[in-house]
Amino acid sequence: MTILDDIKWQYKTGGMANKIIYWNVGAFLISIPLFFHFNEYVFDYPTWIALTSNWHQVLYFPYTLVTYSFLHAGFWHLFFNMMMLQFASRLFLTFFTQKQLVGLYILSGIFAGLCFVGVSYFMGIESNLVGASGAIMGVLVATTTYQPLMGVRLFLFGAVKLWHVTGVILLLFLLQIGVDNTGGHIAHFGGAFFGFFYIKLLQNGTDLSIWISKVMDFFVTLFQPKKKTPFKSVHVNYKKPNTTPKSSIILKDKQQQQVDEILDKISKSGYDSLTTEEKEFLFKSGK
Repeated sequence: MTILDDIKWQYKTGGMANKIIYWNVGAFLISIPLFFHFNEYVFDYPTWIALTSNWHQVLYFPYTLVTYSFLHAGFWHLFFNMMMLQFASRLFLTFFTQKQLVGLYILSGIFAGLCFVGVSYFMGIESNLVGASGAIMGVLVATTTYQPLMGVRLFLFGAVKLWHVTGVILLLFLLQIGVDNTGGHIAHFGGAFFGFFYIKLLQNGTDLSIWISKVMDFFVTLFQPKKKTPFKSVHVNYKKPNTTPKSSIILKDKQQQQVDEILDKISKSGYDSLTTEEKEFLFKSGK
């Protein structure tokens, strides 16, 4: 199996958290030849793809409220955001579904972007915004709101409560407002507020992520090739009867059924939830 085949396999079986990371990494790699200035070592994203504080431009390019959260200003910006996304999404998926993760990520990013545009307008800030951190804060705060006393292990500090981790992160963002990256920190708090708001609505029976799931399902169905119904004809078959042993047919059906069960488990809990035996069986079946 080549490296490319391995990447495709991980993308297919890794769950939605892995897919979001792949989308961010892919957007970053595509951005390098298009928007990176090698002489100045900076990314220059145009306003038709990055989110600008000019609300007139946002009205003209409303989709930038989504695209900006898949773009990054540099390698370390991408690296730390994806590390945080991996951490937050694993905690979130302990309690919620894959589709809810995608819906919350996108909706938190949109709300964080709107906060950036609105506050920047009143503060007179003129800048562009890229980065997934606003959406990631939505996922992290949502999990913290739902289970604040959940224990997490940090490399240097051992076991701590989740709300301690989230509280420290938000405090650091608060201390940096007005000092550095003001627009980005506005987006952080916007995403965090939406994560809190999302869980409170969810606990009252309203799941806002359903709308994102419906939109994504619509486009997936739209671009899927339609299955053609084969033409059936009635004729008398004088060929010799099938000599394939019945036991092998039953075995094949059982094998396919086990594959379907494993794939269903991946879609619900991610690839890491599989046992070693299930991973080995799925790998052999894919050959």
